Amino acid sequence: MSDRPAPLPATPIVLRRLGRADYEPTWQAMQAFTAGRTADTPDELWLVEHPPVFTLGQAGKPEHLLRDVGIPTVKIDRGGQVTYHGPGQVVVYALVDLHRRGLKVRELVSRIEQAVIDLLADLGIAARREVGAPGVYVDIPGAALGPMGAKIAALGLRIRNGCSYHGVSLNVDMDLAPFSAINPCGYEGLAVTQTRDLGVSLSPPEVAEALASHLVAQLERRDPPAIQP
Repeated sequence: MSDRPAPLPATPIVLRRLGRADYEPTWQAMQAFTAGRTADTPDELWLVEHPPVFTLGQAGKPEHLLRDVGIPTVKIDRGGQVTYHGPGQVVVYALVDLHRRGLKVRELVSRIEQAVIDLLADLGIAARREVGAPGVYVDIPGAALGPMGAKIAALGLRIRNGCSYHGVSLNVDMDLAPFSAINPCGYEGLAVTQTRDLGVSLSPPEVAEALASHLVAQLERRDPPAIQP
C-alpha cells in the first residue's frame, strides 16, 4: 500500500506578475503568505525579476562567495548554496500546498525541473537534470565545459507546514558576469548560460509566461511524476 497522501481537490493556481521587485521584501511576503495560509488558500506562482543580489541558502558556505563585486548578499531560508539574481533573469516562486496536491518534496522539485526542461524543448534547447544537483543543465557545442555542462536554471525551496515557497530562476537575457564572483550553487568552476546565448530571442516577460504555463501543467498533473534517481 502506498504511503502517498491522498490528493485533495485543488483550487486553480493564481499567477501574480510582480514585475521588478527588491529581493528582501518579496522574500518576506512569501513567508507571510505561507504563514497565513489555510486549507482553502489557492496555490500561487509569483513571476518576478530582481535587482542584482546574491542569495545564500540556509546551509550556504560563505567561501563560495569568491570576491566582493559590490552586489549585496542576503542569507535566506531556502535550501542550497549561493546563486545570483538580476535583471533579465526569470524567477518563479512556487507557493504550493504539497499535501493538497498529493506531492512530496522530491516530486515537487522534479515537476519544477520538468517544466523548465519542457519549456526549453519548445525553444529548441535540449536540457536535463544532474543527479544530486537540483536545477537544469545544458550542453553548449564547442564549449569547454565540465561534466555537468552549463547551468541555465537554479532551484531552491523551503517547506513550512507542508507548503513550499521560493522556487526556480531561469537565465534569459542578463549580464552573467556576477556569476564569476561565486561558485554557482556551490560548484567550483560551474559554467552558466542563458537562453539568449543559445539563440532564443524571446524577452524575459515572454519566457516567464511560457514557464508559468508549463509549471501550472506540471502542478495540475494527477499522475505521479517520474522521479529521477
